[in-house]
This record gives sequence, structure tokens and C-alpha cells, in this order.
Amino acid sequence: MKTRSVRGTVAVSLAAAGALALSACGGGFSSGSTTQQTTGSAKLTVMIGSSGDAETNAVKAATAAWAKKTGNSVEVIAASDLGQQLGQAFAGSSPPDVFYTDASKVGTYAKAGDLYAYGDQVKSANFLPALVNAFTYQGKFYCAPKDYSTLALEINTDMWSAAGLTDADIPTTWDQLESVAKKLTKGKVTGLVIGNDINRSGAFMKQAGGWIVSQDGTTMTATDPGNLQGLQEVQKLMKENVLKFNTDTSPATGWGGEAFGKGLAAMTIEGNWIAGGMKDYPNIHYKVVELPAGPAGKGTLLFSNCWGIAAKSSHQSQAVDLVKSLISTSQQMTFADAFGVMPSTQEGAAQFAQKYPDQAAFAKGGDYAQPPVNLPGFDDVMSQFNSQLATLSKGGDPAKMLADLQKNGTAALQGS
Repeated sequence: MKTRSVRGTVAVSLAAAGALALSACGGGFSSGSTTQQTTGSAKLTVMIGSSGDAETNAVKAATAAWAKKTGNSVEVIAASDLGQQLGQAFAGSSPPDVFYTDASKVGTYAKAGDLYAYGDQVKSANFLPALVNAFTYQGKFYCAPKDYSTLALEINTDMWSAAGLTDADIPTTWDQLESVAKKLTKGKVTGLVIGNDINRSGAFMKQAGGWIVSQDGTTMTATDPGNLQGLQEVQKLMKENVLKFNTDTSPATGWGGEAFGKGLAAMTIEGNWIAGGMKDYPNIHYKVVELPAGPAGKGTLLFSNCWGIAAKSSHQSQAVDLVKSLISTSQQMTFADAFGVMPSTQEGAAQFAQKYPDQAAFAKGGDYAQPPVNLPGFDDVMSQFNSQLATLSKGGDPAKMLADLQKNGTAALQGS
């Protein structure tokens, strides 16, 4: 699941070669008919945005096991550019039956009539409430969350010890974060390095009691005081030279994990995908803790995909049955073992935290995490805000950024 961050941007920004593979597939694709096949075998097509061979092979094994049990067949396509290929498939009325759907895209796909809303058929799986909210649009729970990640604080334990810090110094408040970041900043090492967009700074906004839209998604709340307080805290740490964006390190880095891995950051804020990224830096020893609380309490951000089912699939009943097998706790734990994702059910999240105590902070964040904005028409709105947010380190005005976000978001809401 790589729609979560800079690494989310790194790992989901995949290129355009799979359209030919998509157009060549038969079976699970439909010609626009929604008549359900209820007898005989069905060939389903599943399209994923994969992080690599481990994820692709795990999905292939899971779908093959279901196919063998049910007498159906499944073809798994690892898209080179999932968003582009899905868009082409939807436009051509030939979507895959099942596909990864990023939480931020639910409203866009739902409004266009591309998603089959089957969430009520799987809600007994007992998903984390935040995940149900992430995949709900205009009161409909559209699709089963397949996994999730939250943000946590990663600490270089060697640098931590060298600065005379102990477990008693692990920050639980903003003031404590500032204090340890100052002690860890030395030479080319910055105390805290984070990504330069809403997917990181947004955690500070949440900790101050803010967020971009109201809980029901009907009203822009970008100019609420908590949002400004959160961004001002980020800018304050920047002015004290104890926090940098990844693009401002020397040399510049592609994401917080790279700065952390290269020893340019003593701490970073990333999701549990960092475990895979840190395999490139075996000499870095680190631990993961929950993010410090802000004035309004704990806050983190949530990133997730669901198993989307096409509204135009002629095999919806079989697709739902396949998804039910994929979201079972045992299967989700198999995925966790194979490529590190956290299960989307409350039972699965608890098992994950118990089995992988070094990543328990990520699982705990699921209890209070903020899902992304999932409303249609917000891609351009968020892109513009992220462009402005990147100037925060160069003296950008957070109040103006939020006022522009309020204006642009309100216009997008009126058009949704």
C-alpha cells in the first residue's frame, strides 16, 4: 500500500506501460453489462499498485487459493501506473473486477459511477472505525479496507544515546519534541526531517485540533485555529533550525526515510513502510514511537487502500466473495508477514501489534488517526496547497496558505 506519503508518492507514482496488458485481458472485464453471472466459473481480473515482487506474489497466491476453492479463476495485474490505467479502463467501460482504490479517490470514483458500493456486505469484519470513515462517501460505505498505515516518530537510537538521551526523554508533547530535536541537531544532522506536504505537516494540524474539512465532509474547515497553530509549530521548529523538509537537507533527499537512512536526520515522521525502506540502510539502528501529542491531544494521519469492485463488473457476487477471503484476519496477517502492511480489522491490528512490537506505535495510531480527504475534485486543491506548503521553510505565510485552501476547497465542494 503505497499511497501514503513521500514514499507514498514515491511508491505509487508508477509509469504507463500496463495499458496494453489491461486492454489485452478478457474474462473478468465487461463490456458495460452489469448482469451477474451466478452459475459456472468466472474469470476475475484484479489490478493492484504493487510495492514489488513480494506484494505481487502474495496477492497472486491469495487469489489463486480462492480460485482453487471456488472453481473460478483470477488474473492479477500489477499496474505500472494504477491511476492512469484505471482511468483508461473506466473510460473504455472495461474496468478490472477488483482493484486497489486509494482512500483519497473514493469520492472521485463513486461520483463517476465507477464503484460498486458493497461495504455493508463486509462490515461484519469489524474494521477500524477510521477506515470505515475513509471509504464512506455520501453515507455509503463503498469498499473493504485492505490494510492501513499511520504516521509515527522514528528515532535514530545511536544518535539518541550520543546526545545523552534515554527512554525517559522520548517526547510526548510538542515542547519535549522541540527539546530533543535541539539536542540532536549537530553539524549536518537535523533533529527532525519530514516530507514537505500535507501528508506530514497535517499531523501537527490534527494534534492542534484542526483538519481540512468537517467530519461529515460537507464543510471546509481549513481556516480553523488548530490548522494555523499546527503549521506555525512546524515553522517555529524550522526557524530554530531543528526541523527541515526533506527537500531542504544538504544534499536534498527524496523523502524523510532517505534523510533518516543517510544520517542527515536524527528523527523522522513516516509510516510503517519505512521498515522496507530502511533495509537499504542496515547500519541505522532505530525505534518507532507514537507521535507527540499537541494542544488538542494525540493526532496522526491514516493512509489506506480498499478492494474496489467495479460498478460495471459482471462478476460482482464472485468479486465480493473473493474480497471476503482477502480480508480475513489470517490472510491479512499473511500479507503482513509478506510485505509489511497492517491488517484493517480490529482483530488483525491487535495481532499485528503483538507479533511486531517494534511497530506497535503504528497500530496504536489507528485508534485516533485522521483519514485523507476523499471528496471528488480535490486533487488540484491539495496539489496547490502542497505547493504552497513547501514554501513554509522559506518564510511562507501559513495563514494565507490556509485561506487559499479554504477558498479553493469550498469551490470544489460546491462542484461535487
